[in-house]
Amino acid sequence: MSNAASLTKAQLRLERLALRDALSVEERSEKSAAMAEKAVAALSFSAGTVISGFMPIRSEADTRPLMEALRDKRATLCLPVMLDRETIVFREFFRDAELVKTGFGTKGPDENASVLDPDILLVPLSVFDGRGQRIGYGAGHYDRAIARLHAKGLEPLLIGIAFDCQEVPSVPAEAHDVALDAILTESGMRHFTGRAGA
Repeated sequence: MSNAASLTKAQLRLERLALRDALSVEERSEKSAAMAEKAVAALSFSAGTVISGFMPIRSEADTRPLMEALRDKRATLCLPVMLDRETIVFREFFRDAELVKTGFGTKGPDENASVLDPDILLVPLSVFDGRGQRIGYGAGHYDRAIARLHAKGLEPLLIGIAFDCQEVPSVPAEAHDVALDAILTESGMRHFTGRAGA
């Protein structure tokens, strides 16, 4: 493993995404199923809690089994939708809803779906560390979405979604970076704060 402390965010992103890309389709599927199983046991929330998932792109963990498991526990699901290069909103996601292209290679509900504010946010990422710091994909979409929720007085529980291979010893955090409350990998849920549920 390289000395993460001396690497920039961009270098760490390239390094960890290469490791994620190297996982086979079968490995990603098995690890994604393990995530869903472990999250259901570890995450407690009230019926109707709004949870934002995301449809996987590239070599991301497949969150669909996890979202269905959360739905079965009576969560209200939503998906991120890019309105423009700067803005994400979260649209309600019903089972079997037809999804449309919503930017950045993703799919989500169309404009007829209700816009919701998530209580729990499942956050895609490229890199994370043991303090809950994360590196995204470089565009800052989730950083801005989280900032907008905070500006409304909301404090969603932030759970990063990644494979174990995406962890590094330390992410070079900046003052404006918002740490995750927890990370979910194939090894289970790890909490970085006292916020264990919603």
